[in-house]
Amino acid sequence: MARTQGPDRTSVVVTGGSGFIGRALVRGFRDRGVPVTVVDRLPFPDGGAGVRVVTGDLREAAVREEAVTPETAGIVHLAALTSVLRSVELPEDTFADNVLVTQELLELARRHAVPKFLLASTNAVIGNVGTATITPDLPLRPLTPYGATKAACEMLLSGYAGAYGLTACALRFTNVYGPGMSHKDSFVPRMMRAALGGTGVKIYGDGRQRRDLVHVDDVVRAVLLAWDSGYSGPAIVGAGRSVSVLEMVEAVREVTGAELPVEHVEAPAGEMPAVVVDVSGSAETIGYRPSVSLTDGLATAWKYFSGLTT
Repeated sequence: MARTQGPDRTSVVVTGGSGFIGRALVRGFRDRGVPVTVVDRLPFPDGGAGVRVVTGDLREAAVREEAVTPETAGIVHLAALTSVLRSVELPEDTFADNVLVTQELLELARRHAVPKFLLASTNAVIGNVGTATITPDLPLRPLTPYGATKAACEMLLSGYAGAYGLTACALRFTNVYGPGMSHKDSFVPRMMRAALGGTGVKIYGDGRQRRDLVHVDDVVRAVLLAWDSGYSGPAIVGAGRSVSVLEMVEAVREVTGAELPVEHVEAPAGEMPAVVVDVSGSAETIGYRPSVSLTDGLATAWKYFSGLTT
């Protein structure tokens, strides 16, 4: 089946387009003049010229078929159940939301000869490698239903790329942060809300565990680069520099001027000692090089959270 992107293939489908990363990515495509179809359970707040909105559950065939059409140039699949804790509590829902929906979208892509499919994946497909550096070629050994479903999705992409000539890239995001994440309960927004309220934050253990925080602007750039690259396979999208939780707190204190006292609490089972990623391979495969420093990125998040209270 030929996979040429003719002049009639102009629009990109962004699933989960009403979410934190999705809204930023839709703006990125619209800045290029690319028509976007947003499909999400939640209404899309930023409609306008060049944006078609399909509101509904991607588990439903009618919703998927309304979104993906013969005019679709590619699919960027962000929608998923992304909470590790919820995946442990609800493994069947996680499988249905993540694996079954991805399979059905790939099948629609095959039927309509859609040439591109980009998946939001995660380094959780690798599992816990201690303090070792995560590279794209490590074996997949996920330790949670969430990680397992994303690993399964990556295998489906690989199969469809091999069998049908689909360009299929799995973008393994680290911890994404930045403006637009007021509804999130990850550590950066918790620190921002604490700084606004003059309260403190709880941190697990001694706070020396390290994480890679990547700014949403870098993530959007990575997706657009992958879209342009024609690359099939996994690509790590992170800052390429890991910082401890204590260093994160210090950086937020510097950006906000808040005292941000900390309370150390017992770490839950399975708390990883480090997430350290090597992004050099992504420079070669999709041309991605992170550009937003942690303090600059946190400053954009602080400006956003401060603006919510004015």
